[in-house]
Amino acid sequence: MNKSELISSLSEETTFSKKDVSRVLESFTRIIERTLKSGGKVAITGFGSFVVSRRPARKGINPATKERIDLPEIHVPRFKPGKSLRELVKSIKAS
Repeated sequence: MNKSELISSLSEETTFSKKDVSRVLESFTRIIERTLKSGGKVAITGFGSFVVSRRPARKGINPATKERIDLPEIHVPRFKPGKSLRELVKSIKAS
């Protein structure tokens, strides 16, 4: 499902206009971005949490030249699913 499909589905389920749903979705993503940028966490009970994870500096290898390189510490966004979402996905039958 892409963004426009999500907006359409939310619009159908809530009876809000696609324009209103789109504005809410844009605000939602901006708030999450702003919160993560300031070092915070966004937790949605029953769904999951958006957090920032730290990857420490490490040694790596350039695959083209096989030269050893130093990789700097970086911060990456992570999503940790909540218990009910994990259980829902776990219950999906493999095909």
